Amino acid sequence: MKHVEERFGADANKEVLLMCIGITSGVGRLIFGRVADYVPGVNKVFLQVSSFMVIGLMSMMIPLCHVFGGLIAVCLLMGLFDGCFICIMAPIAFELVGSQNVSQAIGFLLGMMSVPMTVGPPIAGFLRDRLGSYDVAFYLAGIPPIIGGAVLCLIPWVEARRKRKEAQTAADTTEKMLESKSGARDGADGEVKAQDPESVI
Repeated sequence: MKHVEERFGADANKEVLLMCIGITSGVGRLIFGRVADYVPGVNKVFLQVSSFMVIGLMSMMIPLCHVFGGLIAVCLLMGLFDGCFICIMAPIAFELVGSQNVSQAIGFLLGMMSVPMTVGPPIAGFLRDRLGSYDVAFYLAGIPPIIGGAVLCLIPWVEARRKRKEAQTAADTTEKMLESKSGARDGADGEVKAQDPESVI
């Protein structure tokens, strides 16, 4: 709100921006929820990555908007992908940690989210007092989502590698069990053959 007042004047209809974010966030939840559930082959992790990247880029675009209509477009996109982030969060946690630990995973996630949400506004105010504008605060606010999206890209690769290791371990265990069973069977046959002549005598 303060940034809009400084950039476009006190008469700017700044409440429209919050309304745009709220409306498109609800629309985004409906759209991306249906896409994640009903479109075959959609990777929820990559949907989450795209939402992180867009939110980070839109945060960095806010200081670059010198026309109020451009700022509205930025807020519309930010709200849309914020809805994607919110509705995909729980299914991704369920896929990654399973049904036993999903509540703990979501709790940790919300706890981590609370830290920047609590610390961010005072830091933005401090930067505004020091530098005279909120531009640097918006640039810095866009960096963590982009870094988080880049890290999140590695999760499918890590999961695939872990599943390959588990499959290889299971195959090795099965092979060892079969070898031990066949060895025990051969040993039992040898004992029977060795006792056969004595039983005949």
